[in-house]
Amino acid sequence: MIQATLHQLKVFETMARHGSFTRAAEELLITQPTVSSQIKQLTKVIGLPLFEQIGKRLYLTEAGKELLQTCQEIFGRLENFEMKVADLKGTRQGQLRLAIITTAKYFIPRILGTFCQQYPGIDISLNVTNHQHIQERMMENRDDLYVVSEPPDGMGLSTQPFLDNNLVVIAPKNHPLAGKQNIPITNLDDEVFIMRESGSGTRRAIQKLFYQHGLSVEVRLELGSNEAIKHAIAGNLGISILSQHTLISEGKDSELTILDVEHFPIRRRWYVAYLEDKQLSVVAQAFLDYLLQENANFSVPPVSLLAKA
Repeated sequence: MIQATLHQLKVFETMARHGSFTRAAEELLITQPTVSSQIKQLTKVIGLPLFEQIGKRLYLTEAGKELLQTCQEIFGRLENFEMKVADLKGTRQGQLRLAIITTAKYFIPRILGTFCQQYPGIDISLNVTNHQHIQERMMENRDDLYVVSEPPDGMGLSTQPFLDNNLVVIAPKNHPLAGKQNIPITNLDDEVFIMRESGSGTRRAIQKLFYQHGLSVEVRLELGSNEAIKHAIAGNLGISILSQHTLISEGKDSELTILDVEHFPIRRRWYVAYLEDKQLSVVAQAFLDYLLQENANFSVPPVSLLAKA
């Protein structure tokens, strides 16, 4: 291995991620024959094949899987070293890789904005996705930190809550129940609902509460986007239950309102998580500390921002 160069390892790591000579060459800004040549030289150094081709697809061999893990550790340590050097120089720099679930997109960019004002030398890679893809990214160790509403079990995570994530009943402002106080939860049994897709954390929390009170839910429409759900509510297709953070972009001219239903809001939390065996970079640790120390300053939109019936 001492004969292998960092360039060869970088070519291999890129090739392993993409599973394609062409895409690896595009990312590294080199030619496809150069990628092939570097892989051949590295294979010769290792003494074992690193890839096997089945049909048109390339797969890592056992040796390739081990080498990929080693490469990720090497490049992670080098990147962290660069960050620490910058930190010692008094200029905190580096890259922060975040993956967040879709609802967190309503507030995380604002938090990142204030964080980057303190550390302008930091580059951000932000991936917005659903719970299923978050778990896939966790298993592949693709990010520094994750922001989730429901940390998955069995993933070996270190998790810490940092912000409230209340779920509220949202309806069009002309709804018959709009403006009424302490509405019995049983009144929702007659309502038509617009829901997030099955398996979403929000939907599981709703189903748990309704089950406790013996309610059934008539789901007229399933949508994978909070914005699409809000538009559907405004179009009088039904009501829904969403995180209060989805209302950040709403104002007094909104076509939506929050219904005052007993047992609501459903009180939940946002969590920041990372793999418990992961050595956080200087930048990732700085952002984690920022979330935990400044969480009192992260606002949730008050109900008064919404239009009244």
